[in-house]
Amino acid sequence: GLEGGAKNQFSTFSNFITTINQKKEGIGNRNSPTQLVIPNIKTVRDLPPICLDVRQKQRMSIETLPQELKAPFPPEPSLPVRTKTVKDFQDDMEKSKASGDWKAVHYFYSTTFDSFLEINAAFKKDTSSPFNTVEDSGIDAQFVDVVYDALLNTPQDVQKSVLKGIINGLLQEWTGPRTKDDLRAYCILLQNPQFSNTSTYVIYAHLLRQIAALTEADHHFLVHWSKKISQRRFKQVVDRLLQFISLRLFPAKPEEFPPMVKCSWWIPSATKVLALFNAANSLISPPIISYTDFYNSTLDHIDLMEEYHNWQCYGNSHRFSFCQYPFIISIAAKKVIIQRDSEQQMISIARQSLVDKVSRRQKPDMNMLFLNVKVRRTHLVSDSLDELARKRADLKKKLKVTFVGEAGLDMGGLTKEWFLLLIRQIFHPDYGMFTYHKDSHCHWFSSFKCDNYSEFRLVGALMGLAVYNSITLDIRFPPCCYKKLLSPPIVPCDHNTLVGICDVTLDDLFQIMPELAHGLNELLSYEGNVEEDFYSTFQVFQEEFGVIKSYDLKPNGDKIPVTNQNRKEYVQLYVDFLLNKSIYKQFAAFYYGFHSVCASYALLLLRPEEVEILVCGSPELDMSALQRSTHYEGYQKTDPTIRYFWDVVLGFSLDLQKKLLHFATGSDRVPVGGMADLNFKISKSEASTNWLPVAHTCFNQLCLPPYKNKKELKQKLIIGISNAEGFGLE
Repeated sequence: GLEGGAKNQFSTFSNFITTINQKKEGIGNRNSPTQLVIPNIKTVRDLPPICLDVRQKQRMSIETLPQELKAPFPPEPSLPVRTKTVKDFQDDMEKSKASGDWKAVHYFYSTTFDSFLEINAAFKKDTSSPFNTVEDSGIDAQFVDVVYDALLNTPQDVQKSVLKGIINGLLQEWTGPRTKDDLRAYCILLQNPQFSNTSTYVIYAHLLRQIAALTEADHHFLVHWSKKISQRRFKQVVDRLLQFISLRLFPAKPEEFPPMVKCSWWIPSATKVLALFNAANSLISPPIISYTDFYNSTLDHIDLMEEYHNWQCYGNSHRFSFCQYPFIISIAAKKVIIQRDSEQQMISIARQSLVDKVSRRQKPDMNMLFLNVKVRRTHLVSDSLDELARKRADLKKKLKVTFVGEAGLDMGGLTKEWFLLLIRQIFHPDYGMFTYHKDSHCHWFSSFKCDNYSEFRLVGALMGLAVYNSITLDIRFPPCCYKKLLSPPIVPCDHNTLVGICDVTLDDLFQIMPELAHGLNELLSYEGNVEEDFYSTFQVFQEEFGVIKSYDLKPNGDKIPVTNQNRKEYVQLYVDFLLNKSIYKQFAAFYYGFHSVCASYALLLLRPEEVEILVCGSPELDMSALQRSTHYEGYQKTDPTIRYFWDVVLGFSLDLQKKLLHFATGSDRVPVGGMADLNFKISKSEASTNWLPVAHTCFNQLCLPPYKNKKELKQKLIIGISNAEGFGLE
């Protein structure tokens, strides 16, 4: 029980409360509540529904209310007067450490955390001000940080007094709506570092349950107040919530926690509170922490497809699924969901084709189970366009590629080669579909008008096929492209609905056309007379095939001057024109091409950045990581040939390293799971050392003759990887 030290502070919530009552009976307490008992889990009000109905076809988000809430605020009770400052507290701590007498510190902690009113009295910047707005929580963040940073360095009885006070506050009977002082107390208590200890998890769970059950208006305040927390403290709270979820799913010592059947609300409560912090993080640009800091890798080890199917099947019900909160699912886990969902769709489509064939009394053919693409290298784009257009009904079958005149069998390698060559040709500047911007090193859609946008649909279908068949592509689109690709993530039933249109900002333009964006930013910050000095109107000009064309950004834009008052509107309309309106038909065709292959509710789980990673993989090559994860056949990693190989490869330039990766795997990109996911293998070739290395790209396998020295190996390897196009059979 209580005397067992930090690891055994509280075996159960009720044992702790019983001990508190016994001590109170002995010494008395002026603030003793009338009843200190653990609520019966069966009688506590269930949490509100926290499920995203997939039928609504929209991404999970925390709805934020208008900045000014019209509902009247509950009256704030008067707070006790507490005058202790940060300096006073630090002096008390120093004296206690020096003398060993912790009475003053113990009194401060036990008093401060005894109730929500006392928490506000201690940490509210001005107890006479209401602080009823989302802009300012009124919390003295510096004082909170100092008090919490010192807490874990105090004696056990001081730490126990804090937890005892928290229990007092949590067990208070609430009448009517929560006050802003209550919300302030919740915001402060969430930052308590004691909740990193599993012995406090029962108390922590009840705190999270109360916060999760607050009204939407209260959540609105907590979201905006949370974004003002320091980065260090914010990250600590997020990590603490993730650890709580992980240890409840896979407890190291199950006996430390109540049975799962009695606390099934723990994980939903913690996840909903985590969603508030994710919403707060997304309101800041740049965000407080990376979106990847919300990933919980523990979820990679649960039955993800069951989670996914629960989310799909039960819709807006009381059944919890992590898919309702996709920010917590790692990109590796999302890739698994998308791959398995794709495989199930492939099997379903292939089975239907087989049934149709048999029902017509026709002989089944194995080729009918695949999307077979047959192309000539000399007519790669036109042949591919024709094949995909003719076989649109087969796009969701497993892809197999054949190059006319070559004997290669496609076990995955030819598919990678087809993607690589096709993308290289389509994105060539001479082709005219995309414009390469040297300043940003990315491609963007050409705004030239044409009669047929089918080739843009082909590029979209290629990207869809790549995700569907788990192939990474060397495409350099800006992040804005993937944001547009998820607008909306599910193709609307009404074909008149606009697609690929999203809110765009000057930051989006900076990622594509930094020079133009810089100029527009200068316009916004110009201190002179914009109308007289710039002499611009709400009309822009673009060159198309040597002809200058004008476009009005709004009706009669050519007659509306840009002024100091309307320049923000001008910049926003200009950015929207460049990234949305001027390329609408091109991008709409691209959008429909992608979703013709990748239509899946799994896309609702993805952020734009995650779509980019799934499509392109990672451009960062870590050859040391590849060395650590490589398997060997016929060789040992200590053999001279293998040592020569890695000495040479680790000394290669980035360009040669990419060529090696392309030679051995068919792609120079790293998959979502990193180099380890390549399952790279080096096999011993019995061929003469006069031969060049050979690769089986289907299996990410390099066959290496036992070269006698490093110089010979380097020479043969560079020749091999620099002249690698085409396939044959051994």
